[in-house]
Amino acid sequence: MKWQLSKMGKQYYIYIASNKNDSVFYTGITNDLIRRMSEHKNKTIPGFTARYSIGKLLYFEICNDPNTAIAREKQIKDYRREKKLELILKQNPGMNDLFGKLTEE
Repeated sequence: MKWQLSKMGKQYYIYIASNKNDSVFYTGITNDLIRRMSEHKNKTIPGFTARYSIGKLLYFEICNDPNTAIAREKQIKDYRREKKLELILKQNPGMNDLFGKLTEE
C-alpha cells in the first residue's frame, strides 16, 4: 500500500516515529513528512531525535488545518505509551517503517 502525499493545498502531518528497537516514541508535526523523516533518519537536526536515533516512521495522520493538526499533536503527546502503541497498531500492525511507502507526485 502506498500513500500519496499531496502537493496541492497545504497539508500538515502528525506523526509518530521511533528508533529501530521501538523503545522510544517521538510525536511530531510537519508540513513535509518526507523531508522531516529524512532529517530524522540522517540526524541533521541535533536534539532528542538525533540522540535517540529516531528515524522509523510508524504512524501518521493528515490534516488540512494547522490549528487542528497542532491540537491533535498535543493530544497524542499526552497519551501514555500504551495508547500510542494502540494507535500505531491500528494503522501499522507490523510496526514497519512507513517511510519507504510514501510517494510524491
